[in-house]
Amino acid sequence: MTQLVSNLRVRRTQKLLREALIELIEEQGFDALTVGEITERAMVSRAAFYRNYHDKYDLVEQIFAEAMRALFDAVSEPASVHSPQIWVRFFEHIAEYERLYRALLGRKGSPWFVLKMRASLVDLVKEFGRLSPQWQPAAANPIYPTADEFIPDLVATMLVEAITWWLEQGRPYPTQEIARRCVLLAGAIFKETSTW
Repeated sequence: MTQLVSNLRVRRTQKLLREALIELIEEQGFDALTVGEITERAMVSRAAFYRNYHDKYDLVEQIFAEAMRALFDAVSEPASVHSPQIWVRFFEHIAEYERLYRALLGRKGSPWFVLKMRASLVDLVKEFGRLSPQWQPAAANPIYPTADEFIPDLVATMLVEAITWWLEQGRPYPTQEIARRCVLLAGAIFKETSTW
């Protein structure tokens, strides 16, 4: 019973800290906020914060790592990787954590987070490119498009910008439509670069 109470307390503390983080980023920007402000807003002790996180970067990194783990797990399912549904799930995830991503990618966000997200998306794009036949080059061309770092980085940058635009505009397209458009753009990039 004590373990259950402890787990509930940890999850509650983490939830309060995450909500406080988002509110403070929206108000004053990521770079300006301090751990003291986060703990004060969350109404938890600094000791509780440091039991869970090293600093504000670790807090954001853990939130993002959980999200990326879920996405990579979905991509690694062989049945789903050949379908654009993986990208619909990706944008559904973005919509679920809209406030966090809007705060971190927006004007008051963090260049550190933008670079971190782009690096993670490079890995996701490489994995998708490796497993998806529609993004593989023609058999006559032995050069695989994701072998060059430029192409996955370009697609990942496009995705970060698409996410930022989509959130800042109030998600004018449903998740299926923004995913479809991004897949078409990424597919066009892979198709063109497979001829290089």
